[in-house]
Amino acid sequence: MAEIRRLPESLVNRIAAGEVVERPAAALKELVENAIDAGATRIAVALGEGGLDRIEVTDDGCGMAPDEMALALERHATSKLPDESIELVATLGFRGEALPSIASVARFTLESRPRGAAQGWRRTVDHGEVLEETPAALPPGTRVRVEQLFAKVPARRKFLRSARGEYAACLDVVRRLAMARPDVGFTLDHGDRRVFAVQPEQELAERVAQIVARELKDNGVEIDLRRGPMRLSGIAGLPTYNRGVADHQYLFVNGRPVKDRLLVGAVRGAYADMLARDRHAVLALFLDLPPEEVDVNVHPAKTEVRFRDPQAVRGFIVSGLRQSLGSADRRSAQAPDAAAMGRWTAEPAPALASIFANRDWSAPSTSVREASREWRSYEDEVMPAPVGRAEEAAPISPESAQYPLGVARGQVAGTYIVAEAADGLVLVDHHAAHERLVLERLRAAGAGEATARPQALLIPEVVELDETDCDRLESAASKLGEMGLAIERFGPSAMLVRSLPHALAKADPHKLLADIADDIAHHGEALLLGEKLDLVLATMACHGSVRAGRTLSVVEMNALLREMERTPRSGQCNHGRPTWVKLSLKNVEALFGRK
Repeated sequence: MAEIRRLPESLVNRIAAGEVVERPAAALKELVENAIDAGATRIAVALGEGGLDRIEVTDDGCGMAPDEMALALERHATSKLPDESIELVATLGFRGEALPSIASVARFTLESRPRGAAQGWRRTVDHGEVLEETPAALPPGTRVRVEQLFAKVPARRKFLRSARGEYAACLDVVRRLAMARPDVGFTLDHGDRRVFAVQPEQELAERVAQIVARELKDNGVEIDLRRGPMRLSGIAGLPTYNRGVADHQYLFVNGRPVKDRLLVGAVRGAYADMLARDRHAVLALFLDLPPEEVDVNVHPAKTEVRFRDPQAVRGFIVSGLRQSLGSADRRSAQAPDAAAMGRWTAEPAPALASIFANRDWSAPSTSVREASREWRSYEDEVMPAPVGRAEEAAPISPESAQYPLGVARGQVAGTYIVAEAADGLVLVDHHAAHERLVLERLRAAGAGEATARPQALLIPEVVELDETDCDRLESAASKLGEMGLAIERFGPSAMLVRSLPHALAKADPHKLLADIADDIAHHGEALLLGEKLDLVLATMACHGSVRAGRTLSVVEMNALLREMERTPRSGQCNHGRPTWVKLSLKNVEALFGRK
C-alpha cells in the first residue's frame, strides 16, 4: 500500500478548484462577490467566448496594497473574518479559497490600487506559478483577469459546455448578484457587445423588474413583511403571470443568491392552489434574518444554506406570499377587489343559495361523503333549470359602475358570463370562478378537519422502511395523528399504520409514509400530508362547482360576480387558470377602427 504523504500546494489548489471553480460562471461569481465585499459601487464584467477565453472584473472598491495582493493568493487568507465567529459572517465570501484556486487552473492577473495610493500594482500567476510583480496604471479599485481557464487541465476543459452555454450561465450569475445589490451598478460586455447594464442606487422593485421582465411590475405585487427577526421583501408575480420552467425564481438569503430546496418548496406551497402543476411562479424574494439563524457554510459554492428553524422560515414564506397575493390592491383578472374583500364572509349571497345548495357554511361538514353528496351533479339535482327568464339586465347605474367586474349582460355558450364594467367588457368562466368560491368556503368552514377524520384500518398494516425514515416518522407521529394518520413504531425498520385520513382512505400506506418521510428529510416537518388534504379539498370543490354549459339567470350571474369581488384569490381557479379577463373600452374601439 502506498505511503501517506502531504500533497504539494499546487495540487491542493487544483483539488480545491474542482470544488469552487467547476466552470467559468463559478469563477465569475467568486470575483464579483469579492468586488461587492470590497465596497464597490460600480462593477464592470467583460467576457470572451462565454468566459472560456477571458473573464475580466473591474470594480471601484477599496483596493489592495502589494503585500495584501500576495497574501490574497494564498489559501485561507481573507479579510472577511476578523475573528473566529464564522457563524456571524456577513460577507458573500469568507473562506479565502477562490483566488488561489482560480490562479491554479488559469492565467490569472490581479491589478489593484488602494484609494489614496500613488499607483497600483500588478501580479500575474500562470497555473500556480508567479510570473511577474510590477507597477500598474489603473484608477482606485481592483481589476482581475482570468484567461485560458482549464487550458492545462484537459480533463476538466472537455466537460465544459459550448461558449453559448457558458455565457448563459455567466449572465445568470451577474443578473442574480445585480438583483441582490440594487445600490451597485453593473455592466456586462460579451466580446465587443454590451448585453447588460443597470445603474446604481435603484429601488429594489425597479431593479428586479428591469432584470427579470418589465411586465413583472404590472403583473406582480411588492412584498415587505416582518415576523420577529425575519423580513421578507421583493416582488412576486401574480398567479396568472407564470412560466413553463422555474428559471425565473430568484431567491436570496441575507443578500446571497441561493438555490435552496426548502425555499423552492415554500414557493411551490404558497402557489399550490393557484397554479397548474406544470406552471411556475415568477418572483424575486429576499429573506433577511440574523446571521446566527442561518448557516451559509454548508456548500462549496455557498449556493445552499441551512436554517436553524426551517419550519418557521417555510411557514413565514408560505403565509407571507399567500397574504400578499390575496390582498393585492388591484382590479385585474389576477385578484379580487381589495375593498370588497373586507366584506367577505363564509356565508354566500342569498342569490347563490341554489348554487351553494343551501349549505350551512358556519359548521364543518360531518363527512367527506356527505359533502360529496351535497355537491354532486348540479345539472341534475342541485341547480334545477329556472322555469322562466323574467329577469332583465338593467342599465349600469352610477352605483353599479363601481363594481370592478361590472353588471352581467348575458351568457355565452352556457359557460361564459358577459358583463359590462365602467371601463370595459368582462368575460367570466363561471365554472372556474365558482370552483374557487367553493374551495375558499370549504377552508373557511373548517372542512379540512372533516377530511382529516381518521379511517381505522380493519387490519393494521406494517410498512417496512429504512431505520432513519422510521425515526423521522416516529418523531412526527403526534402531528400526523392530528391529521388522521395514526402510526407507531413496529421494530427498528417498520411502522404500523392503524388509521388513514378519511379523505385518503384508499391511499397506499407504504407510498404515503415513504413520501412523508422524504418530506420530513427535506423540510424538517411533515408538510406533505397537509398538502395532500388540501388537494382533496380542491377536488371536492371542482366536483361541487356549477358546471360549464349550465344556464344561469341574470340574478345568479350578478350574485356570482359580487361574490368573486369579495373572495380571496378569485382571479384563478384551483388549477391556476384565470377565472376572468377584461377587454378595455379602448381595445374594443380599436377593433372597430374607432379612435
